[in-house]
Amino acid sequence: MNTLKQIETAFPTEDSCRAYLVKMRWADGVRCPRCGSDKVHKLARPWNWQCKQCTKAGYRFSPLVGTIFENTNVELRTWFRVIFLMCQSKKGISALQVHRMIGSGSYRTAWYMCHRIRAAMKDAGVTKLTGIVEIDETFVGGHAVNRHRRMSAKRGGNPPAKSIVIGVISRKGNVVARVIERVDQETAEAFVKETVSTHVDLVASDESTAYHGLAWEGFRHAAVNHSRGEYVRGNVHTANIDSFWSMLKRGIMGSFHNVSKTYLPLYVDEFAFRYNNRKNVDIFATVMASA
Repeated sequence: MNTLKQIETAFPTEDSCRAYLVKMRWADGVRCPRCGSDKVHKLARPWNWQCKQCTKAGYRFSPLVGTIFENTNVELRTWFRVIFLMCQSKKGISALQVHRMIGSGSYRTAWYMCHRIRAAMKDAGVTKLTGIVEIDETFVGGHAVNRHRRMSAKRGGNPPAKSIVIGVISRKGNVVARVIERVDQETAEAFVKETVSTHVDLVASDESTAYHGLAWEGFRHAAVNHSRGEYVRGNVHTANIDSFWSMLKRGIMGSFHNVSKTYLPLYVDEFAFRYNNRKNVDIFATVMASA
C-alpha cells in the first residue's frame, strides 16, 4: 500500500483493522499471547478470545494485547493513518502536525502515538554489515552560541550539551546508528564488532583516533583526513554516512525542531528504519508486523 487512499480503502472500519491485526499476528490461527496455546475459544464479545490453559478463570484477550495499540482510546483507523504517514515522511512528521491532521483530543495523545510507533520501527533483525562499510559519528543538538551561559561550558572536549550518535553504513545497503555517551576507541570498537562482519571488504572512516584500533581487531581499515582537506581517496570516503547524518539533522531541525536526549534513540531508530526500508514496497506491513 503506497498511498493514503489505499490505506483508507483497505481499512474503512474498525473491524477491518482488527481483522488485519489478527491476520498479521496469528496467520496460522489465534493463540494465547500469554502461554502460546492454541486451545482458545471465541467469546460473544467481538474480537475477544479466552484461554483456559493459563488460569482457572481463563485468560481473556484481544488482538490489541501486547501491541502498541493496547489500552488505546484512539480508533485503529487513525493509528493506521498515522503509521502510514510516519513511514512515508522521509524527514519525519512531528506530533504537533499529527495532532493537527487527525484532530486528536490533545497534543499529548498524538505525542504518545508517535513514540509508540517509533518503538515499533526498531530494526532488530539487521544482519552484520558486509562489503564496503563507512563509520562516523555526529553530534546532535543546538549551536553553543544559542545556549545559556551555564549550558555552554565544554565537557570532555565534546561540543557542549550535544548528544553523540555513532553509525555504520554499508554502501547501497543498510545503516545502523546508536546514541552513545562518548567517542573513544573502546566504544567505537565494540560498536563495530557488534554491527560489522569481520569479512567486510573495507571499513572507511575519517582520521578520528577512535577508529585507529580497528585494524588490530581484524578489520581492513582506511581513513581520509578531513582536517587536511582530504575527503576521497579511491574507495575510501564517508559520503554515504554523511548523507544519512544530513537527513537525520534536517529532519530533527525541520520537523521536530528540538529532540531531548531521552527520546533521541527513538528518533534515530525511526530514521534508520525508513532508510533501511527505502526499497520496501510495503513498509506499512513491516511496521505492523512489529507493532
